[in-house]
Amino acid sequence: MITRITPLARTAQRQLKLATYHQLTQAGIPAATISGRSRRGGPWQRLLPRVYLLQTGPPDGRQRALSAVLYAAHPSADPLSGATAALTGGAALALLGIRDAPPEPLDVLVRSPRSVTPAGGVRPASTARWPATIHVSGVPSSRPVRAAADFAARTDDPDLVRSVLANVVQGGWCHPHDLHAELRAGRIANRPSARAAAAELVAGVRSIAEGRARDTLSATDLPAPLWNARLYDPDGAFLASPDAYWPEEGVALEIDSAEYHYTRDSWQATLRRRLRLEARGVLVASTTPGILRDGPADVIAALRALLAVGAARPAPPDVTARGHAQLELPLSVPAPVPVPVPLSVLLPAPRLAPPSVPPSVPPSVPAPVPLPAAYAPKARDTV
Repeated sequence: MITRITPLARTAQRQLKLATYHQLTQAGIPAATISGRSRRGGPWQRLLPRVYLLQTGPPDGRQRALSAVLYAAHPSADPLSGATAALTGGAALALLGIRDAPPEPLDVLVRSPRSVTPAGGVRPASTARWPATIHVSGVPSSRPVRAAADFAARTDDPDLVRSVLANVVQGGWCHPHDLHAELRAGRIANRPSARAAAAELVAGVRSIAEGRARDTLSATDLPAPLWNARLYDPDGAFLASPDAYWPEEGVALEIDSAEYHYTRDSWQATLRRRLRLEARGVLVASTTPGILRDGPADVIAALRALLAVGAARPAPPDVTARGHAQLELPLSVPAPVPVPVPLSVLLPAPRLAPPSVPPSVPPSVPAPVPLPAAYAPKARDTV
């Protein structure tokens, strides 16, 4: 005996047991029946205006996410096509399993010129810049790079923005430069939290703890390190990828969190990595996110001492660093470069004739300003 699948059953199967009011009426369900079945204690539930869950139990995360897309999609369009509505922001990133991404509120893109009223934790955003969409666990969603940019645009917590964007890049869902381009395309790059997070990612920072370390180091006279550079021995064998590394001095900074490093296996792996570095002459400063947050002066003092030792050595360790150079994003239009003013304009004319200088050196070029005595790094080679 062949059982005929009704249109409503087929719709429910495709849409995680969800259906819109338009789909129910199109399947021949009278309005009175829809109202009766979705009353308290009935077999259906009304999750959002015009969106029904065709089961008695509570919805799971996927069903809640899809219900937001069904609510925002055009009534006559296939909501699973991603042509008129798509999940984005933290909710889309949470479906991908990206750490720290909040599953709610449910941000949904709506294709312009339509606009949808917010309801039940759903935050629709009308856009004419429609993204390429993917399906994540059966839910039409924007790609991770667009979802991350939309999350940064609607989140005020700078630490949360920094953490989520770092986890998107660290998980391999997008490249930092692609994220930067998306932030600029969405006119989000002028938001301080998005700007700071994107600059850190291009510089090589890959976690909120590394971001705090970068803030701490930027406020000192210490030289800028390489972030998450990959270190190799002379034979080309991989040694480690410390959080920060100063190649000329051979100094590494390791930020070891309890969550990732204090199980038995991970702690032993951390020690092996440190031994490999120390065997090659790399000086390692270790800290935790808590120490870095509560006692940054202790971390800076340790780094300053190790950098001084490294700078005094005859040569840095025989280690090759390949990775991220310290640089900033061109998130804003760069200021015009000032034109040097000749010293003769700024200073009174000397009474005595100036000493002779080589013809190749213009007399108006000032002498190089020496670095502060607190720390004088070696000349940095290109890595």
